[in-house]
Amino acid sequence: MNTPKIEHPVLFTIGHSDHEMAVFQSLLARHGVTAVADVRSQPYSRFHGQFNRELLAEALRKVGVQYVFMGNELGARRVERESYRGRQARYDLIAKLPAFQEGLTRLRKGSLTHRIALMCAEKDPLTCHRTILICRHLRASGLEIIHILEDGTAETHAEAESRLLELAAPPGALFCPREQLIEQAYDAQAEEIAFTESDESAGNKEVIR
Repeated sequence: MNTPKIEHPVLFTIGHSDHEMAVFQSLLARHGVTAVADVRSQPYSRFHGQFNRELLAEALRKVGVQYVFMGNELGARRVERESYRGRQARYDLIAKLPAFQEGLTRLRKGSLTHRIALMCAEKDPLTCHRTILICRHLRASGLEIIHILEDGTAETHAEAESRLLELAAPPGALFCPREQLIEQAYDAQAEEIAFTESDESAGNKEVIR
């Protein structure tokens, strides 16, 4: 039997933060999420082990939510050396990677049959690549993007971009078109939050998040 298509696809994002698993599960249920796409490059947490990949997948399965690991396609710390400039990962270069583009395609297709939430660690979507990198390149796809905040409230992507302008818009740009300011704010925030290799990891070609 064919899975019915969703007429108005929605993509959610969420950060696991320091939630207890029951709280995290309730946030997903509150918004009708049926699948979680884990976009952490390394799907493990030093301080919140309940969100380690295997434990998380099992906990979600118990409440009827599908878990899909997409860190290889959509993670922010890459093994592809062409996505680095010096020691810093560059979001503009990551966006050009074939694997990243394939990940976006999977999300667009998956959103036709599932209510997907992109999951990473950070509680604020503006400090995470799920918004500054992934959602930036999904805005024009026709998907409605909604960010699930730490308290469970929903923030539209337009509202998130308004906050981004306040946070990272360049000074002295009063007469620039809003869309241009938003793009510049994305660039500035990407520079601020992008992964930078340490001295120890800089020579390791298997660096992942």
